[in-house]
Amino acid sequence: MSRRMHESRVSLQAAAEATRTGDIWIFRGTSGADRAIQALTNSPVNHVGMSVVLEDLPPLMWHAELGHSLPDMWTGKHQRGVQLHDLRDAVRVWGTRYGQRAWLRQLADPVAREQEDALLRTIARLDGTPFPSTASLLARWFGGRVPRSPRNARNVAGAETAYCAEVVAATYESMGLLGGGRKTNWYDPGRFWSGDRLPLAPGVALGEEIEVVLSPDDLVSGAAPEA
Repeated sequence: MSRRMHESRVSLQAAAEATRTGDIWIFRGTSGADRAIQALTNSPVNHVGMSVVLEDLPPLMWHAELGHSLPDMWTGKHQRGVQLHDLRDAVRVWGTRYGQRAWLRQLADPVAREQEDALLRTIARLDGTPFPSTASLLARWFGGRVPRSPRNARNVAGAETAYCAEVVAATYESMGLLGGGRKTNWYDPGRFWSGDRLPLAPGVALGEEIEVVLSPDDLVSGAAPEA
């Protein structure tokens, strides 16, 4: 059963047992590509995903990434772009192969059934959407800072590509967890860090970051090639 954690640092096993749908995962790496994203978006982190915890299934990670080393749990295929992964496997791979530190932010309250239904509809719509090119990402990010107009109000439904923060923002928006009427491409990974001001809907709150630490077994598992 999921529970709120009050520690500032926990194991991946503890985090996976405690997490619930809507919790935010943020990652920070030190590679050139990671630092480029951090600089481009003026954020301390370079990747964001969210927990999907459904009955009778292991906890899952909903996010977008360039890699395709893990099977997508929605389609059963290895694919790039928007993906639904086994959460433990995703955090292990990001920690070992990609050199990323991970933090978890928990929602203060569990989501309702209608919010879970909205989440599943969003997954069905966005899963498999390609990740944008660097040039496209730059254009989308700057475009997200232009005021919304009626002609681009349906930007999510017609989007051909989705960046990781856009995926989480679109999902949060569909679940009624976001307010403020921002376009989804206004969001970047740093918006989901507690040091920024994420425009959550009234009554919605996220906890502070909890660092998630990989065990020696996690490191071995994450570094192992796919069977």
